Amino acid sequence: MTQVCIVGSEGSHLQYELLSRDTARAALSTYDITEPFENSLAVETVSIGAAVSLLNDLNWYLVRFAAFSLVLEPSISETEWLSRDLAKKVRDGQVRPEETGDHLAIYGVEDGRLVEPMYVTRVDGSVPSYDLRDVDETVLVRVAEDEFGR
Repeated sequence: MTQVCIVGSEGSHLQYELLSRDTARAALSTYDITEPFENSLAVETVSIGAAVSLLNDLNWYLVRFAAFSLVLEPSISETEWLSRDLAKKVRDGQVRPEETGDHLAIYGVEDGRLVEPMYVTRVDGSVPSYDLRDVDETVLVRVAEDEFGR
C-alpha cells in the first residue's frame, strides 16, 4: 500500500481544516486516517497513481492549510518518502523509480513534529547526518532535482 502524508502549515490545525469541509471530508471518507507526525494526516492508498490523484483532489485545501505532502511508495523505498512533485513525476513517467534517490530533504523530528529540512545530495549511497539541531529522529524525503533546496 502507498501512504500519503499531508503536513499542516504553521498556525493551521490540518485535520480540523480538512475534515470540517464537505468536499475534503468526502474525498477522505473511504480511508483510515492516522497522524504520524504532529499536525499531519496520513492515509493508505492502492498505488502511487491513487496517492497523487488524492492529493490533486485535495489541492484547494492543501494550498491553504498544508506545508507539504509526502508519498511513501514501497516499490521504490520502504523507508524514504517522495515529495509530492517527485511522486507525480514518477506516476507520469517523467522520472524512473530507480532515479529518485539522489536528492534528499532530511527532516528532523522534534517532539513529534517535522522540523526544518536539510537538503543534501546522496554520495556513494550514503546519507549525511542531520546536523541543523539535536532531534529525536529523522525522516528522509526524496525530492526532484528542480525542487532541491526549496
